[in-house]
Amino acid sequence: MATNQAQHQARIDALMEQASVALTEGKYFETEELCIEALRRARGIADFDRIARIALPLQEARRQKRDLAYDAAMEKGAVFRVDGEPPAGKALVPGCYLVEPPRVGVDGRVLRENADAKRTPIIVVVREPQSRDGLWPIVAVGPVTVRTKVPIPPPPEAKPAAAKKRPGRGKAAAAPAAAGEPSPTPLPSPEWFITAGESLGDAAIAACMLRPTAYSQVESLLDHLAAHPDHEKLHQALEDAARRAAREPVSARRITAAQARFEDEEEEEDAA
Repeated sequence: MATNQAQHQARIDALMEQASVALTEGKYFETEELCIEALRRARGIADFDRIARIALPLQEARRQKRDLAYDAAMEKGAVFRVDGEPPAGKALVPGCYLVEPPRVGVDGRVLRENADAKRTPIIVVVREPQSRDGLWPIVAVGPVTVRTKVPIPPPPEAKPAAAKKRPGRGKAAAAPAAAGEPSPTPLPSPEWFITAGESLGDAAIAACMLRPTAYSQVESLLDHLAAHPDHEKLHQALEDAARRAAREPVSARRITAAQARFEDEEEEEDAA
């Protein structure tokens, strides 16, 4: 078992060396993938020291991706509403995507996964129908579901008539709402997407911190981070909890579902 543990640790270290090189070269999607695989392995062997060391490079890769998406939204006006079939292929470009009813949280997750596969940086926020208190419930879906509520984005500031321009080539003018039908909610600003993501991450951290031990907080944080990867403080909370978990007595821990699954996967690989 000790040899096996050492082999796993060596593999994790090799992955993180590759991730470090990829991050330096600006290959943020590759860095993220390498960190996720290293994190899966470290979680599988309950190596909390390595989980803590993986968290911040993973945070940095995701921050860079988010910045690229935000810049595209700010510079090119790349803010999109998704209330039908999620975009794919050439239609999926860098920017911010608001997923609205009748689409649901799973659609937002699929959209993110498609963008990652295409190496396209995007920010995704999924909203549910407006609640009675006048707020938007927003949701992220993964191993767990994260929800919170945020204010509805304000309408864009009205511009003087003289400042109005005809739609540019390739951009259709917005059609007037049908009689008796509410006008579409204005698209949020790129800043709203960042604020909404922060609110969702804060709700995730609050839920994770209710767990009684550091190792159980790590497990919860890993699941919430898989559901909502665009939150820097969620990564930082994972690093802190993992360092605390490394100091907890082993007797206080139990075998988690993720560890059991990892052992099964390793056995299947060895058998193959």
